[in-house]
Amino acid sequence: MMRAALALILLAAPVAAQEPAAFDPAPLLACVEGGGDDCAGLAANACMEGEDGSSTVGMGFCLGAERDWWDARLNDRYQQVMTRAKAADAELEGLGSAAAPQAPALRDMQRAWIAYRDAACTYEATRWGGGTGAGPAAAQCALNLTARQATYLDGYLREGR
Repeated sequence: MMRAALALILLAAPVAAQEPAAFDPAPLLACVEGGGDDCAGLAANACMEGEDGSSTVGMGFCLGAERDWWDARLNDRYQQVMTRAKAADAELEGLGSAAAPQAPALRDMQRAWIAYRDAACTYEATRWGGGTGAGPAAAQCALNLTARQATYLDGYLREGR
C-alpha cells in the first residue's frame, strides 16, 4: 500500500513540474473592446513572457490558449452572421427575388477558409525543417489567421447586414 502511494507521488511529480504557463486574456479583451485592429497575439505574448512561457511547451500552450479564444469568437460571429444571412435569404425569397442566397455562400466561404488556414499553417510548420520551432510556428499561424477571420466576420456584424 505504501509502495503504491509512493509510486503515484513519483509519477505525478513530472506532471506538476510541467504545469503550463498562465494565460490571461485581459490584454486581448482590452484591445478588442477598445476597437483595436491589431490585437492578435497580445495575450499569448504576455503569457510567453511569464514563468514557463518561453519553453517550446509553454509557447505552444500560450499560443494555443489564445487561438482557442479567437476560435470561440470566430464561431460565435459565424453563427450570428449565418443567422442574419438566413433571415435575409428568407426575406428575399418571400419577395420572389432571384438573388443568390447568402447562407450557402457564407458556409462555402468558411469551409474554404478552414482549408486555407490548415494548408497555410502546415506550410509554415514545414519551413522549420522538422525542428522544435515547427509546433509554435504552426500555432502562431493558426492564431493569426483565426483572429483575422474572426475580425473579418465582426465587420459583417458591424455593418448590420
